[in-house]
Amino acid sequence: MSGADVLTFGCRLNLHESEAIENHARHLKDVVVVNTCAVTGSAERQARQAIRRVHRDRPEARIVVTGCAAQVAPEKWTALPGVARVMGNAEKMAAASWQEAALRAPPMPVADIMTAPMPATPVVESSGHTRALLQVQQGCDHRCTFCIIPFGRGPSRSVPVGEAIARAQALVAAGHREIVLTGVDIASWGTDLAGRPQLGALCRALLRAVPELPRLRLSSVDPAAFDAELWAVLADEPRFAPHLHLSLQAASDLVLKRMKRRHSRAQAGELIERARRLRPDIGIGADLIAGFPTETDEQAMETLDFVREHRIPYLHVFPYSERPGTPAARMPAVPNARRQARAAALRAAGQANRAAFWQGLVGQELDVLMEGAERGHSAQFAAIRLANGQARRGERLTLRAVALDPDALVAEIA
Repeated sequence: MSGADVLTFGCRLNLHESEAIENHARHLKDVVVVNTCAVTGSAERQARQAIRRVHRDRPEARIVVTGCAAQVAPEKWTALPGVARVMGNAEKMAAASWQEAALRAPPMPVADIMTAPMPATPVVESSGHTRALLQVQQGCDHRCTFCIIPFGRGPSRSVPVGEAIARAQALVAAGHREIVLTGVDIASWGTDLAGRPQLGALCRALLRAVPELPRLRLSSVDPAAFDAELWAVLADEPRFAPHLHLSLQAASDLVLKRMKRRHSRAQAGELIERARRLRPDIGIGADLIAGFPTETDEQAMETLDFVREHRIPYLHVFPYSERPGTPAARMPAVPNARRQARAAALRAAGQANRAAFWQGLVGQELDVLMEGAERGHSAQFAAIRLANGQARRGERLTLRAVALDPDALVAEIA
């Protein structure tokens, strides 16, 4: 077998970095890389199960564990049967780490991510995906009480504008028709650069410098950090996708305060409605934690009511997961069954909102990026099924939405 097999858990940033690892490790044989996530206990458990399965099925393979969970507690992963090496988040992005001689040398300690420079993430031009992830930021300077990720990713560090533009140009030249800006906390982009530019300025610069880019999209954004230029780009730039995914987490002011979030329920609601005034067809998404410690039934209902009131169609819902070493792990816990029930209620509300949002797009002409012969996504991130023909992967089509399936909008070539 040629080339390392890479198993990825967690966020879009991990997926992007795994593509770079595959590129670095394409010359290796019988190597399995497990790129871990530390956001939830479930993600860590899945990674451990994958390691045990690989060791059972492929005992000759060398298993390399990396990612946020490995960065936070490397000793836990070194002790697992079959693990040949543990790498931190800084080491995993270096091409030199994936040379055969380096892998066979004595393991090096996992670097202190708080002082390590920003890992260089190469542009993966031939990923095979229609949309490309462009990492513009790394790390986080905030300390939400539930989150371990700052200790896995380090402080916030930004890719300079010129470098981001060069990467975007390379991705477009390679055939990608959409770029998604990603990072750990992209709303903090620029805080460590000269002049402290903000995310809106980066979006404007990318769209101006790469006019051949059809669509620019953002990954998850902190609702507390929208700047004036970002609002202007959303209002006047048609190539900026009408789609915002908010790192909301809750919509009860007391829960938000205990989470140490920087926005209020009212501020989040005002942001959503302002975005809809600027782009009436915008798709809104949100990350939500169900069953945060101390959350009462009334506070959980505040979040559920918010989701219904503001008709949020795209929800990523996570039952709260204790992360040792975080302040929230020491707070009075909500029983697990109640967390699961609250998560289920939020997901059901999100599904109802999504159906209503997609139904509202029926009859409209949509700009769709095709990801297969019959499947794609609109600019609003609505899932599309092409009913009257076939398309090429990566093709952009203007389609008319004609009906609603349970998992997609049915569309026809306009």
